[in-house]
Amino acid sequence: VQLQASGGGLVQAGGSLRLSCVASGSISRINDMRWYRQPEGRKRELVASIFSDGTTYYSPSVKGRFTISRDNAKNTAYLQMNSLKPEDTAVYYCCQEITTTSMTYPQFEDYWGQGTLVTVSS
Repeated sequence: VQLQASGGGLVQAGGSLRLSCVASGSISRINDMRWYRQPEGRKRELVASIFSDGTTYYSPSVKGRFTISRDNAKNTAYLQMNSLKPEDTAVYYCCQEITTTSMTYPQFEDYWGQGTLVTVSS
């Protein structure tokens, strides 16, 4: 199983970006999908989650500005980021809880994407 994240880039404060994270491989089921971020020199932090039933969670720092969504048919998670601030600058990582074809649900393993850099200029 592999995860491919994309969509990062340089944007001015107040702008928007949309991140995507596509999973591929021997996938039986995808449970939760999450986005994390890691600013330079700081710890990785959870930004948003979307559970298999569609329930979402947002970090207080992004609630109301970011929207997480998923397309189960495409094994893809999205993170729509609006009203971006310089403090949103970080490498963004996606993570998906995946039950592979060699596992039996509810067994799963976390798979991570390679990270995509988001830079917000003031």
